[in-house]
Amino acid sequence: MLALLVPLVSYFIVKGLSDRAIQMPPRYYPDSVITKTVDGKLRTDTLWHQLPEISMTNHLGQKVGWKDMMKDSAGKIIVADFFFTHCPTICPGITRNMHWLQESVKNSERVGDRTADYVQFLSFSIDPERDSVSQLKKWADRFQVNPQNWWLLTGNKKEIYDLSINDMKLMAQDGGPVDSNFLHTDYFVLVDRDRIIRGYYHGLDSTSVAKLSEDIVLLSLEKDKKKKSFLGDQLELIGVVFLLTLVGLGIFLWGLRKTRSK
Repeated sequence: MLALLVPLVSYFIVKGLSDRAIQMPPRYYPDSVITKTVDGKLRTDTLWHQLPEISMTNHLGQKVGWKDMMKDSAGKIIVADFFFTHCPTICPGITRNMHWLQESVKNSERVGDRTADYVQFLSFSIDPERDSVSQLKKWADRFQVNPQNWWLLTGNKKEIYDLSINDMKLMAQDGGPVDSNFLHTDYFVLVDRDRIIRGYYHGLDSTSVAKLSEDIVLLSLEKDKKKKSFLGDQLELIGVVFLLTLVGLGIFLWGLRKTRSK
């Protein structure tokens, strides 16, 4: 009984400590809040703003959208930034830091290709008129972009600017005036598997970029609410029933022993 009881109690202790210690990146921009009654209790569900579908061309000349960034039928974690290849100021710096992120975030394999297949890095050109596929390819070669999980993207300028200003709300984060003709910011945007924004990080700040690296790993550990594991939501109930069973068995054996001693 002791051998069975100790692991179970340890599970609850570790789970309680973990829930308090791990602080997941918050979700941004609720679209609506739904209130409903479940089992006589009032519950609220928040519907978070989801990034819209996109259609872009990457630096390999491929037409891509969110559906092309899937792993095992689930979306990937996204890290996005905005740049242009003729930029003489912040763009080389944020591209170098994006490259550092790509190199620092790995999968759990000990040997072989350790490229993190659960995360996709995206760099959107804000100057699509000049940033052709060949121009993006030159930039990719210059900064040693690994196309396995990092794409430089060009496409319709209005779609790119709408995504940045209206959906990712970068200008609101930047605190500057909204310029629909020329967008320039050093922010990295963290997006989860459901295309919900989970954080903003200064791409030229090493501390902020290191925090982004940590948050990517945290999001990779976040449970997918759409996937229900077998008895996954009933572990606590099973544990309580197991404990009560052990207590009942102990009382029964104690009573049986006393009866026999008489």
